[in-house]
Amino acid sequence: MKRLIALVSALALVSAPAFAVDKKIERLWKAKCGSCHGADGKGETEKGKKMKTGDLSLAEWQKKATDEGIMKAINEGVNVEKDGVKKEMDGYADLTAEQKAGLVTFIRELKK
Repeated sequence: MKRLIALVSALALVSAPAFAVDKKIERLWKAKCGSCHGADGKGETEKGKKMKTGDLSLAEWQKKATDEGIMKAINEGVNVEKDGVKKEMDGYADLTAEQKAGLVTFIRELKK
C-alpha cells in the first residue's frame, strides 16, 4: 500500500502542469512595462502612482479587462485623461505576436 501511495504521488508530480513564468517574457515585462506597472503589476512605482495606474493583479481588474483590450493597449498604447490624470503608455506594435501573447499571459498570471 505504501508503494502504491508513493507511486501515485510521484506520478502526480510528474504529470502536474508547470506554470513557471517564461523568463524572456518576464524580462520583456520588466523592460517595457515595469517602470510604470511594477514587477508585480500593482502600479506602485513612482510613474505608476503619478498616472494612477491600476493594479493589474486585482481580481476586479482581471475580470473587467479582456485579452483583446490588453492586446490593443500593448499594440496601440494608451493616451487618455481620466479623473484629471493624463495616462500615457507607448504602444509596442514592433513586438512579435509571440511576445505580445506572452505579455497578455503574464498579466493574467498576476492575479491575486
